[in-house]
Amino acid sequence: MSTNSDDLQIASEDAVYDFVLKWARAQYPKLEDRREVLGSHLAQYIRFPYMTCRKLKKVLTCNDFDQDVASKLVLEALFYKADTPYRQRSLAAEESVTSNRRFIERAYKYRPVKVVEFELPRQQCVVYLDLKREECVNLFPSGRVYSQAFHLGGQGFFLSAHCNMDQQSSFHCLGLFLGMQEKGSASFAVDYEFAARLKPTEEFICKYKGNYTFTSGKAVGYRNLFAVPWTSFVAEDSIYFINGILHLRAELTIRLCS
Repeated sequence: MSTNSDDLQIASEDAVYDFVLKWARAQYPKLEDRREVLGSHLAQYIRFPYMTCRKLKKVLTCNDFDQDVASKLVLEALFYKADTPYRQRSLAAEESVTSNRRFIERAYKYRPVKVVEFELPRQQCVVYLDLKREECVNLFPSGRVYSQAFHLGGQGFFLSAHCNMDQQSSFHCLGLFLGMQEKGSASFAVDYEFAARLKPTEEFICKYKGNYTFTSGKAVGYRNLFAVPWTSFVAEDSIYFINGILHLRAELTIRLCS
């Protein structure tokens, strides 16, 4: 399967970028040749709008790309990320009938997220995770879907949505969890809040909040985020899906030591 495939089984677009760059370095040892082939041919196979902002920053300082080419690719990606969901869908629809696929999302193993970061007055990040109805339906009876990593205070975190049994094991329901990657030995005290966009207002409503001291590989969350059975969650008249999309939000803030 080619790197231009929508069904490419890959963890994230960051991994596609790393693969293309590694291949180019092996095939074109001369920097001048490598820059030419990346700029004129290979870059079109990388969907920069779906790369993480951390990786996009590295593109800007990557010597393998011509600086003008790198700037253009990163700016286009950032403008796409900042665009409205309606406009994003329009751009993807326009490209679906062409050979250019840069705005079309692949079937990533880890779901892309949008992240807004704040340094002051406290280190904080707001993370947006969108899941399609069919993705959620396919989680039944015990599936899980994981987000791409995001960072707070230099430490990697991720979200995971589960189809699991409720606390009393009486019915299936949707669980949402926040985990810390298994890297480093630091512990983080974090205030967190889970919210979802609900009908009819289509505003984000807080569903769960708490605090937790994370250590490597640990996770925290709520087994029944919406306090309803799975059948109600995925029903045709469900208040949790807006135009077929479940919109989830997590806010993380590093707690100040007293």
